[in-house]
Amino acid sequence: MEDVSSKLTVFFENPFWVGVFEHRSDGKLQVCKVVFGAEPKDSEIHEFILSKWKSLVFSDAIADDRLKLKSVYPKRLQRIVKKEVAVAGIGTKAQQALKLQYEQGKIEHKNATQLEIDHEKELKYKLQRQKRKEKLKGH
Repeated sequence: MEDVSSKLTVFFENPFWVGVFEHRSDGKLQVCKVVFGAEPKDSEIHEFILSKWKSLVFSDAIADDRLKLKSVYPKRLQRIVKKEVAVAGIGTKAQQALKLQYEQGKIEHKNATQLEIDHEKELKYKLQRQKRKEKLKGH
């Protein structure tokens, strides 16, 4: 059976109120960050979810490896947490997914900008060649 859950966390990130949507399904986690601006009321959040849920752009799915603890002693739990923080870094899974989405966006923007620059250089080069040919013709 498919396990699906969604969670919204609203917090104040100076100077705006921000919402982070977490969507878990089939052991995968997707996140989306939304800036609300002024402090949203419960009814506004509810209306936002109903009207704009389908248009939200979620990050790529990453593995959701929640730690399933049966009964672990506190000191052992501390060792496990310390080891995970050393490997994965500090932050929640949602924060890490947002960071990954941000990095991918930067790479895409860089590639698009480079293509645009190359296109401009090519146009400039063609224009120079055309001018050179016209000079040689004596026009």
